[in-house]
Amino acid sequence: MPLTRYAKIEESPYLRRALAVADPERAALGVYNHMYHLLHYGDPVAEYWALVDGVTLWDVAYQRQVEITGPDAMAFMQYLVTRDLSSHEIGQCKYAFMTNADGGITCDPVVLRLAEDRFWLSAADADIHLWCQGLALAGEYDVDVSVPDLAPVQIQGPQAPTVMEDLFGDELPDLGYYRLIHRHHNGLELVISRTGWGGTDGYEVYVADARAKDNANAERWWDTVMRAGERHEITAGAPNHVRRIEAGMPALGCDIDDTTTPLEVGTGYDWMVDLDQPDDFVGREALRVQREVGPRTGLVGVDVEGPDLGTFTDGDMPRVLAVSRGGDEVGTLTSACYSPRLRKNIGFVRTTAENQAIGTELQVQHPVHGCLAAAVVAKPHLK
Repeated sequence: MPLTRYAKIEESPYLRRALAVADPERAALGVYNHMYHLLHYGDPVAEYWALVDGVTLWDVAYQRQVEITGPDAMAFMQYLVTRDLSSHEIGQCKYAFMTNADGGITCDPVVLRLAEDRFWLSAADADIHLWCQGLALAGEYDVDVSVPDLAPVQIQGPQAPTVMEDLFGDELPDLGYYRLIHRHHNGLELVISRTGWGGTDGYEVYVADARAKDNANAERWWDTVMRAGERHEITAGAPNHVRRIEAGMPALGCDIDDTTTPLEVGTGYDWMVDLDQPDDFVGREALRVQREVGPRTGLVGVDVEGPDLGTFTDGDMPRVLAVSRGGDEVGTLTSACYSPRLRKNIGFVRTTAENQAIGTELQVQHPVHGCLAAAVVAKPHLK
């Protein structure tokens, strides 16, 4: 696979297909990880219900796959992430945190092991190939770090397995959660994983040589999926922030960043820091100290009263809002939306330990709606 460099903002190789089915008056175009793509196709609420009840096709080509190959590939992967990957099998995927020397999260990729000495880091908003190249050089690891020409899509929703069966028939085994396989389909080279960001059952399909011949392979795969999903009423949609907030899934660059450590993400993620493994990793000492003294902050779930806060991608909800308690600022609202199924506003607040107990009353400072009452609730809001 040829190396693709990302020195400029480019279009997703699926963008022409996405625009062809989007509402030209209402769809929202954005830039994420150096790439133009659709934030929504015109009706984010309709996309939510299609994801929850049926099946949707997402353009997630902005996810970059950083390929690590070579004799030291496993040793280098151990150094890159906070999880112990020594038991990582070929054909398995693992969600992981990468941290800097202070323990701050530089990225939260899905790690795919494709062969004995071949890994992919599938990442969203981070130029981690540069980070990996620097660490490999400084540590004198015998590895090659590259960005192959891949363009993933996600097929998400309760009907996703049926669509995949229609596409591959008996060639697609009962793929376990966080497992991957290699497949060919009508001349296209694919890697399929049982992963995704939808908070529901779904798959990611990585298309090789996606941008060759004016995006021909990417567009062929898009058309193939849409044809196979037609009888299941498949629709194109964007990664759904309402569903991921319901499911308690943090977003890099919004809820977590390089000032947040894995121990501060909140319930359910601290196990991803393995301080007892024999191999060293970047940020290990800082995280060891923090585990002893306790995290500075945490990410808690909140219910927020007041007017409908929208769908996160529709512009109704500013990304970060100040949160106070008793007149003192105590944190920030990092993500929020209106949940159609829960029929209320929900979100995440980053705050210190004394404000994290269930039922704690907070106030959110909204630039349009003023002071909104909020209360700490358990995560996830809705499984």
